[in-house]
Amino acid sequence: MSAVTRIAGSPWFVWALLALPAVPMMSGLVSGGELEELLHPTGEFAARFMIVAMLATPLRMLFPKARWAFWMVRKRRWFGVAAFGYAALHTLLYIVDTGSLSAMAREFFELGIWTGWAAFAIFVPLAVTSNDASVRALMKWWKPLQRWVYPAAVLTLLHWIFVHNDFAPALIHFVPLALLEAYRIRKNLQANAGRSAAAA
Repeated sequence: MSAVTRIAGSPWFVWALLALPAVPMMSGLVSGGELEELLHPTGEFAARFMIVAMLATPLRMLFPKARWAFWMVRKRRWFGVAAFGYAALHTLLYIVDTGSLSAMAREFFELGIWTGWAAFAIFVPLAVTSNDASVRALMKWWKPLQRWVYPAAVLTLLHWIFVHNDFAPALIHFVPLALLEAYRIRKNLQANAGRSAAAA
């Protein structure tokens, strides 16, 4: 096993990599930066890590012999947990910056706000069950639960678009995911059709 393989497989390395974007955020916060300035980057990295976790399977299908694609599949739960961590930080900063329950209640039913809350509510059970013990405990129910990431992704996209009233940045992130998911679905349908034809 090469040194690069050992390092890339180390939990310490992966978690340090996932925590790296938070370093300048926390540094800015400690040095007196505005909370509102951190809302956007924390939300962006929550979406980015969620997208990376979701890209792992279609990329593995597209590049079946690539080691980096296999590495992504093996670490996708970690990326998902990191996405939840940044989403939780994003939510906490929003609550503190808003300042009161009445202020949050006034804007809750805005499309850009309730979609964010709904996405976060879905992220919670997904993150809590992203471990081997939950896989064993939930058995056949684990995968159906984790598939809730798809509506969470749609809600995240809507949250991003309507909070900023700007389609372009959100679409730049989500269009590659949509294309690769379409590829995955097409490949799965072709495989199912092939199995059905062979059985007939």
